[in-house]
Amino acid sequence: MTSDTSSSIHTILKQALEGERISPEDAVALFQARGRNVLAIASAADRMREVRAGGTVTFVRNQNINVTNICVNSCGFCGFSRKPGSPEGFLFPEAVIREKVRQAKARKVSEICTVSGLHPDFNADSYLSLVRLIREEAPGIHIHASNPMEVSYAARKSGCTTRAVLSAMKEAGLGSLCGTAAEILVDQVREQICPQKISTAEWIRIIREAHGLGIPTTATIMYGHCESEQDRAAHLGIIRDVQDDTGGFTEFVPLSFVHPATRLFLEGKARPGATGREDILMIAVSRLFLDNFRNIQVSWVKEGTKMAQVLLASGGNDLGGTMYEESISKGAGATGTDFLDPVEMERMARDLGMEFAERTTLYAPVRTGRKALYQ
Repeated sequence: MTSDTSSSIHTILKQALEGERISPEDAVALFQARGRNVLAIASAADRMREVRAGGTVTFVRNQNINVTNICVNSCGFCGFSRKPGSPEGFLFPEAVIREKVRQAKARKVSEICTVSGLHPDFNADSYLSLVRLIREEAPGIHIHASNPMEVSYAARKSGCTTRAVLSAMKEAGLGSLCGTAAEILVDQVREQICPQKISTAEWIRIIREAHGLGIPTTATIMYGHCESEQDRAAHLGIIRDVQDDTGGFTEFVPLSFVHPATRLFLEGKARPGATGREDILMIAVSRLFLDNFRNIQVSWVKEGTKMAQVLLASGGNDLGGTMYEESISKGAGATGTDFLDPVEMERMARDLGMEFAERTTLYAPVRTGRKALYQ
C-alpha cells in the first residue's frame, strides 16, 4: 500500500462524500484497496448510508417458493438445478403450492417470492397461472416473482414479446420483478458462467420494459467467481445508468458467490468465493457509487449473520427477508439459509447502535401493535 494509493483513495472518498459522482475507474481503484484503506472506504460508505438511508436497518417478512429445480439451462454457478429426468428433480403440483401460500399467510408475511428453474414444459401461461394462484390464495400479499431470464423464456416458449408477458403478469397480480439473472452484466463473463442465459443487452431491455410498465424491480450482482474489479465496476455503471433513466429499482442486492457444490468451482474455473475484504468493498463501493439508490441490501443468506452485521456497518441498510424456505443458495453449498428470526435481526441492528424496522417489498413502513416502525 503506497502513499500515492492512499492519497488517491482519500480523494475519491472526499469527492463521493461531497456529493460528486464517482467514475467506474474510481470504483475499480476502491475495489482494489488493501489494508487500512478498506476500513476507510467502509467508514465513508457508512457515513453515506446515514445520509441516504438514515439510521434504521430494515427487513421484509417474506417467504420463498421455489416451484421447481428442473432447468433447461446449465449455469456453472448453480448447484440447485437438475436436468429433466433427474431423480433429484422436483416440480410442485398446484396443491403443494397452494399449501405453501396458506403457510405464508399464516406466518403473516407481506411478500411471497418465486424464482425457479426453467422447466421445459413452462410457457407464459405457466408463469401467469402461478401469479394468479398466489393472488387467489393470498390477495393481500405482495407478489415478487420471476426475473428477466424467466420473462424471456416465457415469451420465447409462447411466441410473444417480453413486453406482452410483463403486461400480462402485472394484470395477473405481479407486484414487482426480481432483478436476478443479472450475475455480471459483462457478456465475456456471462459466456464463462452462464452461456445459455440472456445477454447483458436483453437483461437491460427487459428491466427497462418492466420499469416502463410501472413494475418496480430489484437490481443484483453476483460476484466472487471469475470476474475482475473492472467487470464489477462496469456492472455498477449499467445499474446506475438505468436508475438515472427509470428510477424503477427499489434496492441493490450484492450476492456473494457460494462455491462448494458448483460446477464452476469444482472444475477449477472459479475461485472459492469472495474474501471478507471483497465482501466489505462490494457493499461499500456500491453505496458510494450508486448515488441514485437509497437501499443497499445485505444478504444474510450468502454472508452469514456475523459478516452481515459487519456489512451493515459498511454501507448496507437492509437485511432482506425472513425467507422461511430457501433452496438455491443451499443447493450451492450454503448453510443456515432457510429462516432468520426478526428477533435476531433486531439484535444485529441494535448492537450496531441502529434502529430496526419492518418494511414492505417497496419499502413502505409497516406499523405493528408494539410501536410504529421505520419512520
